[in-house]
Amino acid sequence: MRRLTVGLALLSSLVSWPWLAGHAGSDPGAPAARADSRGTNILIVGVDSRSGLSTAEKRRLHVGGEGCDCTDVMMLVHLSEDRRRASIVSIPRDSYVEYATPEGATTPARRGKINAAFKIGRGPLAVRTVEKVTGLHIDHYLETGFTGFEQAVNNLGGATVCTDKPLKDENSGLDITEGSHHIDGNGALRYARARHIDRPGDLGRVRRQQRLLADMLADLTARGALAGPVSAASTAHQLLTSVRTDERTGLDDLVRIGWSLGRLSADRTEFATVPIAHFDHRVPGVGSTLLWHEARSRALWDALRADRPITGDTRILPVPETRAETDPARIHVRVDDATVAEALRRNKFVVTDTSASAPEVRPAGPAVITYPVGREADAATLAAALPGAHQRASSRTDAVFEVAVGSEPVAVKTVTYDRNVADGAPVTADDLRCTDVSAAHGQQR
Repeated sequence: MRRLTVGLALLSSLVSWPWLAGHAGSDPGAPAARADSRGTNILIVGVDSRSGLSTAEKRRLHVGGEGCDCTDVMMLVHLSEDRRRASIVSIPRDSYVEYATPEGATTPARRGKINAAFKIGRGPLAVRTVEKVTGLHIDHYLETGFTGFEQAVNNLGGATVCTDKPLKDENSGLDITEGSHHIDGNGALRYARARHIDRPGDLGRVRRQQRLLADMLADLTARGALAGPVSAASTAHQLLTSVRTDERTGLDDLVRIGWSLGRLSADRTEFATVPIAHFDHRVPGVGSTLLWHEARSRALWDALRADRPITGDTRILPVPETRAETDPARIHVRVDDATVAEALRRNKFVVTDTSASAPEVRPAGPAVITYPVGREADAATLAAALPGAHQRASSRTDAVFEVAVGSEPVAVKTVTYDRNVADGAPVTADDLRCTDVSAAHGQQR
């Protein structure tokens, strides 16, 4: 019976695919596509709700506390018109936006965090709000909750995650060691929800969600689960047991989407997060929110509307001359040269000028950066501002960096730190996913 169901679904999908069946009739119930928009846009949301969960389920899923009945995860997937590229953009849940007007409402449009649009008007208002703030038409909508996400990952064969350091977050229950691991749905949920690990906060979490999705797609492709219409139909059928869709999205749509994704190489799958201008915009009654970077976010949506790649587009994310991987404002430096100290201060480093105690005769050679063990990333940021400086690790415990200027001249370069680069820059899947997804299947968690 299952084979018959999948076969019928496959047949119905094949006759509706224009690249396989010639001129297929359009769905009279589908919304008209915008004239200036190309490709297909799918909105995927994960809902933060504990409704219907037993105490045992909450404990097993590690989701105690009050749910917000809002979208905790929001990703917009754009499939290019020629089905040769996918662009997946994460929309942070705390984005401060103007909501679409609910059906029948006579009051002015409200503003708030984008995740609350779901609480106000469920999926339809979440879709219309995303359409309003992006200018893109949403063709399909997929929604799942905690248990649905867990079941979906299990039904799809688990997920691979990899890390170069142990990851532990008591709030989400995540606890994995360094290396690659093949995890089940419960482990994937803990990984996707973790916020209190490096990098902390929502943007770091969003990037990990993108890594998870990139590796799941790589897993499915490696196993042939999306290799052709039949396998894609079977995978889509499994997905529908745990994911809700809107009335415009059926099994045939999921088959088309899945097969398209399965045919893409990693360098044709892009991931990004909406560029942010203000990371802690305080709004009375709303709290801390994120303000989108107006020009960069507009460039992002314009690129998707025009069906263009988003990686490498400097309108979305300008490329700084000298990029800082970490925030100079969090790096405390003692510098024994007044001129260098002032130049680093202009770069936003927290500087203490110790030139009064500098040696009368400078040691031969370039400047030397002495940094605390474990702060290698910050040392790289400081070294970017001091090209040619030598680096030396120290076991000191005061978390302060030292710069000792030598006999050679020091030219301080201007460095640019942009959290959008660190946590959400447009990249392709081969920059995110584990290098060898098959190796992780031997390490079950």
